[in-house]
Amino acid sequence: MVEQDLSLRLKEVSVKRRGKTILGPINLELSGSGFTIVLGPNGAGKTTLLKVLHGIERISTGSVKWSISEGKAQQMQAYVFQRPVMLRRSVRQNLGYPLQLLGLPKPVIASKVLEWSERIGLATMLDHPAPRLSGGEKQKLALGRALIRKPKVLFLDEPCANLDGRSTREIETVLQHANRTGTRVIMTTHDLGQARRLASDAVFLLNGRIHDHGPTPDFLSAPATAEAKAFFQGDIVE
Repeated sequence: MVEQDLSLRLKEVSVKRRGKTILGPINLELSGSGFTIVLGPNGAGKTTLLKVLHGIERISTGSVKWSISEGKAQQMQAYVFQRPVMLRRSVRQNLGYPLQLLGLPKPVIASKVLEWSERIGLATMLDHPAPRLSGGEKQKLALGRALIRKPKVLFLDEPCANLDGRSTREIETVLQHANRTGTRVIMTTHDLGQARRLASDAVFLLNGRIHDHGPTPDFLSAPATAEAKAFFQGDIVE
């Protein structure tokens, strides 16, 4: 079976709210593989861009086109919010929920839940109520719940924000493994160190516009605009 390429193209995309343009116009092409980091200061439009890519933000102008039909593309995607939403169920039930929606047999679901609980470090907490987990544990559970059905594309909105170093390292390890085994990752962050560790390519966003896009480490060592250079140096940009 030939794998379908999930490349994506945005052409003159903008998002407007109450007459104000908060994103765009954006022209961007993303290949069907790799680990893309979307960088930028708070308020740059990173989350809005991510939602546009995933198809959960209505655009005002332009077009967003996948290399396959939109319906098929949506079925192959998963999205993890910055503040993960937990079902009022156990860790076990949260992990198994996406597989239940797919109609998989209970023994298969149980096996996969055990596998992924070990991978995300929650194997001893399977019967804990998910809403009572710590912030880092909730983020790991949300990540496992997104990856358990092996999506072709995973969107993440600053998944390591406000987490300690250990939790960040654990989440990055899971993401790197997922990327190596075939999941294309597109993730927002304002952490340059994280971009250096993870990204195959990066996008720099400021005031709703793309100021730079290219492969790392060239992207970080030779930024194309003064604004990108200032941001990478730790200066305040606006």
